[in-house]
Amino acid sequence: MAVFHKDKIRNIALIGHGGEGKTSLLEAMLYKTKAIDRLGKVDDGNSVSDYDQEEIARKMSIGLSMAYVQYKDYKFNILDCPGFFDFEGEMTAALAVADAAILVTGATGAVPVGAEKALEYCAEKNIPVLIWVNGVNKENSSFEATLDAYREKYGTKIVAVEIPVMQGTTLTGYADLLEGKAYATDGKEQEIPASIADKYEAEYGALMESVAESSEELMEKFFGGEDITADEKKAGVKARFAAAEIYPVMAGVAVGNCQLTALFDHIADFFPAPGESVKKGYVAGDKHGEMGCDESGKFAAQVFKTIVDPFIGKLLMFKVLRGKVSIGDSVLNVEADENEKISSMVILRGKKQEAVDTVYAGDIAAFAKLNYTSTNNTLCDPSDVVKFDAIEFPKPVISFAVSSADKGSEDKVFAGLYKLMDEDSTFALEKNAETNEMILSGMGEMQLDIICKKVKNKFNATAVLREPRIAYRETIRKTVEAEGKHKKQSGGAGQFGQCMVRFEPGAEDGIFEFVDAVVGGAIPRQFIPAVEKGLREAAPKGILADYPVINLKCTVFDGKYHPVDSKEIAFITAAKLAFQEGCSKANPVFLEPIMHIDITVPDSYMGDIMGDLSKRRGRILGTDSVNGKTVVSAEAPQSELSKYATDLRSMTQGRGKFSVSFERYEEVPSTQATKIIEDYKKRMQQQ
Repeated sequence: MAVFHKDKIRNIALIGHGGEGKTSLLEAMLYKTKAIDRLGKVDDGNSVSDYDQEEIARKMSIGLSMAYVQYKDYKFNILDCPGFFDFEGEMTAALAVADAAILVTGATGAVPVGAEKALEYCAEKNIPVLIWVNGVNKENSSFEATLDAYREKYGTKIVAVEIPVMQGTTLTGYADLLEGKAYATDGKEQEIPASIADKYEAEYGALMESVAESSEELMEKFFGGEDITADEKKAGVKARFAAAEIYPVMAGVAVGNCQLTALFDHIADFFPAPGESVKKGYVAGDKHGEMGCDESGKFAAQVFKTIVDPFIGKLLMFKVLRGKVSIGDSVLNVEADENEKISSMVILRGKKQEAVDTVYAGDIAAFAKLNYTSTNNTLCDPSDVVKFDAIEFPKPVISFAVSSADKGSEDKVFAGLYKLMDEDSTFALEKNAETNEMILSGMGEMQLDIICKKVKNKFNATAVLREPRIAYRETIRKTVEAEGKHKKQSGGAGQFGQCMVRFEPGAEDGIFEFVDAVVGGAIPRQFIPAVEKGLREAAPKGILADYPVINLKCTVFDGKYHPVDSKEIAFITAAKLAFQEGCSKANPVFLEPIMHIDITVPDSYMGDIMGDLSKRRGRILGTDSVNGKTVVSAEAPQSELSKYATDLRSMTQGRGKFSVSFERYEEVPSTQATKIIEDYKKRMQQQ
């Protein structure tokens, strides 16, 4: 393919709520530029970017995919992001390398929550966004109502650059506010229809005010009543768009008789070239700076996405920030501190791969056959080392215990999950040292379910999810004394050990304390450590169930021994018997982990959040206001928060988020204790 340099490259992320038409827009862009000769559909499972087996089955995007189109002498690299909340990390990866975004939204007269969250993220990262209103040809659709809804929420940042011309439910053309002309869908110029004349005048006035604010010169012209040329208008829109000060709005149709109006020209005219608006943070030595895109420097790139294929291995999507990279180059992986030989590079169009020899600064491509590299790694020329700031992926919010459906296949399941972790940086797999369960954590139940399906599809292993065990603790509430006696005679040398132990709450370190109070040699000194060892071995196995006993003070104060039969093992066993007898009489109780939780929601959901927390045995600690939203600080038992991510999303239509951390242990109510014991008995029966 032709060589493209940064001034002719546009890196674009398609973002927005799920089901609004992002994948369909990409398909239409490919079709209109003759990159494909047949228009695929998401519902038919034959679109270019939704090619994964699970995407086809579910008729939705679940992973970031890329395709490029060529328009005039430009190359548009288009990153199609899933809109469902569980796959937020895919949008994060795309926006880490995109220089601008197109927010695709339906012409429903409302702002979907996915659009809100995407615009909020782009505003935080200062990423330019164009809003493309899709489906103006549908029944009951309204471009005007949708424009008004966005303007009500985002004020004067919303600026129309086109107005669709409709005949019933058919898009017949559009009025270009920058050129002051109207065009039919076939590109022929026509008169501005009377049906949109009033709307045209109102939106033209709003556009001119916005353009005037781009420079003092245009401001003077605007207030002086002088004409502002079409080129000046475009320059004003481009400047304010690149600075993320306005969201230009236009409309079209992505499905069926697709109509994209002047979208391609607007991308070429308004969208910043790589590095013009968004710059990448990096570290070189002890210096931290920001990098645009520079072809003249030595090679530096960042990997932002990994695609795992059991047959071809890993494909590593990267963006070149500096210099160029060619087949045969040797580059340094900064994080792994290993050299990689570049033997294969491809440009992606969905699952189709086109081999390339050289990729220049600003462009996006994929490496294959690298040994040490994964997502978030920096690759650079070994003679000029830089390390790019890591992409900050969202943290997992929900966890399940994962195991194999087939005994003996656990290694296969876990190996598959570890490979998929290269592909998705928003889920984690780790072993819980206390419960001995493998814990799979992610952004939502759908994401984890799909991950398990991928393990089956790609690695032929069946993973099963269940709610994880809570790491309870046990303790005692009163002081008791107990005797442990071990006597064994089976011909020859026997075993004998006897100890008296006082058990009481209040260990010095809060966990376990052993005190030797034996006097008069009732237990010889050499056997005292054996008593302590027996007690320490017994404490982690609990009394009520198999949870560790904490805050336990054990004082050995008396005992007996036999000059021949007393051995270390006898006193270890005696101490364990004393533990079981004593702690079972010391009013044992369960302790549960109490978590601190910070919940960020719009004010309108406060009542629902408060009521729900009280049902979860939660305590409200206080509220605060941050960036126009309310942050609720509370405490709640871990056992009540197992599916809080799903429930919070349901209560707030996806607008809420939370973070959680361990706070302390508290006594479990008696009603809950009975359930814990029942669960323990069931678990023992299943073993």
